[in-house]
Amino acid sequence: MVSLSDIILIVSALINYHFKEANILSKEHIIPACSGMKIDVKQGQTITVIDIEGGQVIDFFAEVTSNPNEFLSTGVTIDCNESLKLKIGDIIYTNLYRPMLKILSDDVGEHDLLHPCCRPEMYDFFYHNGEKHPNCFDNINHVLEERHTIITPVNLFMHTKINTNGTISVEKPVSKAGDKIIIKALLDITLGVAACSISESKCNSGKCSPVKLVID
Repeated sequence: MVSLSDIILIVSALINYHFKEANILSKEHIIPACSGMKIDVKQGQTITVIDIEGGQVIDFFAEVTSNPNEFLSTGVTIDCNESLKLKIGDIIYTNLYRPMLKILSDDVGEHDLLHPCCRPEMYDFFYHNGEKHPNCFDNINHVLEERHTIITPVNLFMHTKINTNGTISVEKPVSKAGDKIIIKALLDITLGVAACSISESKCNSGKCSPVKLVID
């Protein structure tokens, strides 16, 4: 016959187990303004990206954990989806044309697939201030310990207006404080994510702010 003390021990063990599982399966990350972070995500987990203050772009890049030479490709994503935009249900693909991520939910519906990461040369070209300027290219390469020669991420919440004559313009993001997008990992991946560093244009509403990611 099981004693009361045994039942208490079993219940306590189950509670501790579930708390540990919750801590393992759900992790919150704050990425400070103008910085980057590396986050490992398992196949089947969800990534919730939250614009904390509103109007902030997130450079969202990923590699396949087992093979960093296979990575997120916006060009392949445009090709496979036959669209310059992302919507709920769309797949984000790797450079090897494999499904990598799926859009499950989206409060904003405005993201950019065209622009590469900001980098010192870009700041020199447009603003003549590239030296020592924080930038997403260096931030993502640094956290991933890689040397990608160019990174074209999914620029979450970035508002790029595509005109009928083929020209484009970067406009102020439409995301509000607390807006989020939820993305499911279809492979084991390693994220390299940066809170965009551009304050010189409308890209981040003229300022840079932190962002939040929650992995479930």
